[in-house]
Amino acid sequence: MKTGLISVASAIVFGLTGLATASDVKLPGTLAWSAYNTGTTGYNQSVAIGKALKDKYGVNLRVVPGKNDISRMSPLRTNKVQFVANGGGTYFASEGVFNFASKAWGPQKVRLVMSATSDANIGLGTAADANIRKMSDLKGKRVGIVRGSPALTIGAQAALAFAGLTFDDVEVVEFGGYGAMWKGMVSGQVDAAIASTVSGPTKKLQASPRGIYWPDWPHDDKEGWKRLKEVAPYFVPHVATLGTGISKDKPYEAGSYPYPILITQDDQDAELVYSMVKAIHTEYDNYKDALPAMSGWNLDRQTFKWAVPYHEAAVKYWKEIGAWTADMDAHNNALIDRQNTLADAWATMGSKDLSEEDFKTEWMKVRAAALEAKGMNPVWK
Repeated sequence: MKTGLISVASAIVFGLTGLATASDVKLPGTLAWSAYNTGTTGYNQSVAIGKALKDKYGVNLRVVPGKNDISRMSPLRTNKVQFVANGGGTYFASEGVFNFASKAWGPQKVRLVMSATSDANIGLGTAADANIRKMSDLKGKRVGIVRGSPALTIGAQAALAFAGLTFDDVEVVEFGGYGAMWKGMVSGQVDAAIASTVSGPTKKLQASPRGIYWPDWPHDDKEGWKRLKEVAPYFVPHVATLGTGISKDKPYEAGSYPYPILITQDDQDAELVYSMVKAIHTEYDNYKDALPAMSGWNLDRQTFKWAVPYHEAAVKYWKEIGAWTADMDAHNNALIDRQNTLADAWATMGSKDLSEEDFKTEWMKVRAAALEAKGMNPVWK
């Protein structure tokens, strides 16, 4: 699985690497993505794609693990990686909320390249011995969150909202990273935590004396879903038939969003983005069997109308193969307009001499006002 990777410590110098070409795919000899921690499905899928790129184009893909949204996004902003195999944190970065509401960040003009929607879910896994059989059973239990990772923390909050609960109704246990949180599940420090159903650490919980159980988020519970979407509008109902303790005979009715989501910056080199998306799409048959979740990268699993816009070079490719519609174009342009509105609002914050906490509070007010003035829903105020 690790064929084609180079040392995490090595540097990328585009000018010193030869171009690997095939037809109009032009990729540098060395590329880098950041992804979730080693052992997670996002990391493992990135490695599998890297092997396919190595075999076909001679590309060395370096996959840099990051324990939270900031640590994954930072190397993208400083051009140490060209792409991020990210999750829901993509939406928070685009919106400039939570950790991205700080003076150091603000709304980011990130762009999608491609995404994966497999037969897995993003759900709230629980230790079987905690006897959480339905979402309301979470009351009084220990729920894990990850410091510096709004995607995981808001995911847990959204799951609780489905049951009409908040963090005040549970014991919140904070961890420094995703891997540490799931080790805490195995060791008995916590009873429930957000994960992809195919994430490696969930298998360790299943194999432990505690066992694993995924309580459903029934799709016919309209009020529950309404509460959930008020916290995390990027979640959609989804039935998983793939994952730890899950199968076609034992499906998991909950929710998901594309994961991993391959993103880059809006000003990333267009030829590189075009080549990247074309290479991943056309090489699908050469990596699809590496992991069960790889089916999510297939063309028929792409989510072209999500919450963050696509890069123009990716749109060019999707249009060329007939996968992109006028309706998608309108949706994408509206999202770009939203990002521009946020960027303009952020530009007004530079002259405000405030403490970090007061700055965040003021930014959220300015942000909401700017969006509402354009008839856009701020989601968070």
